[in-house]
Amino acid sequence: MSFTIALSGIASVTSGLDVISNNIANAGTVGYKSGRANYSSIVAGNEAVGAEMSSITQSIGDGGSTSATGGAMDVALSGRGFFTSKDADGQLVFSRVGMFTVDKQGYVLDSTGRRAQGYAATAGGALGGIGDIKVPNGQIAAAATTKLGYVGNMSSDWTAPSVTPFDPADSLSFNSSNVTIVYDSLGTQHTLTQFFVKGTGSTVDVHYALDGAAVAATQNLAFGTGGELLTPTAPVTLALGTPTGANALSIAVDYTGTTRSAGDSTTTANNPDGYASGTLVGTSIDAKGQVIAKYSNGQSQTVGTLAIATLPNEQALTAVGDTSWIANSATGTPLYFAAGNGMAGTLSTGRVEQSNVDMTSELVSLMSSQRNYQANSKVLSAENEMMQALMQAL
Repeated sequence: MSFTIALSGIASVTSGLDVISNNIANAGTVGYKSGRANYSSIVAGNEAVGAEMSSITQSIGDGGSTSATGGAMDVALSGRGFFTSKDADGQLVFSRVGMFTVDKQGYVLDSTGRRAQGYAATAGGALGGIGDIKVPNGQIAAAATTKLGYVGNMSSDWTAPSVTPFDPADSLSFNSSNVTIVYDSLGTQHTLTQFFVKGTGSTVDVHYALDGAAVAATQNLAFGTGGELLTPTAPVTLALGTPTGANALSIAVDYTGTTRSAGDSTTTANNPDGYASGTLVGTSIDAKGQVIAKYSNGQSQTVGTLAIATLPNEQALTAVGDTSWIANSATGTPLYFAAGNGMAGTLSTGRVEQSNVDMTSELVSLMSSQRNYQANSKVLSAENEMMQALMQAL
């Protein structure tokens, strides 16, 4: 019986060594969660017959440190949850490895080529349904300028121009000017120029030109004794004609915040909307888990949001290859959230979560296992010597 007990001890220690060696081997594996071997005694009837490794406890809840990568598609998850991907067989897998790429078809992939799962983007900004995240590969269409927010100071030191009437070609007929780049419906770039002319009293007249050609529109800005803008109180709509081949160009100019104070004339805001068409130049993931497509025209759009899965019993997850896990009947049904919402943890951009293996602890466990192995081997040796002595005595 001693032989059997010692052999069970050696077998259990060997199984434990497998766990320790796996931890040590994965000390540098991104997103790896260490395991701990659990041992229990074996009893047959009322007689002790040795030991066995009864289970392995996964340190799912223990986060690893994060390290900077600078990657635009790299994110580290802190707190509860897992990134979710779907493999070629349609199986959902969970991982803490936040390294993503975009394939030639535009699908967002995890580090092993599985399609990342996330919420679809919607026009209203709300989270859509969960599925594959796909980045559009085509161009983003041009958008005509429809609004312009302008804020400036019309100097109260201005004197009336020496040349009248206003002539956009004669700088002596206006006090100041400002140029804004605008776009028509085809994405063609135009220049909208505002010419500011001191009016009567505390007023300033604004004249306009598109691509150097005067526009038949004049707006009067009236200011109070404190230099505050009194009128207009709403955006001024300018009909700027119809560029060749494009739709009619109409822009609402908002002068809210413009002042008339002493000193130099200044422009503090000159913000039009609209843009030319553009091609995809890159993608990134932000701290909300939003996958953002960036285009050559300086525009960007959210195409999806990573879905972070949480499970009622994460410790019961079944480990599979590629530093991933799958759910089973013991884990409960996954619940999905956007990062930082519900039970999901938060994300750090340009970083990845390292293995949570404590190398010092593993080396101590390794020495302990070695000692236990030697002790069980000693039992076998002693039993063998006793059997030899008994045989010689017979």
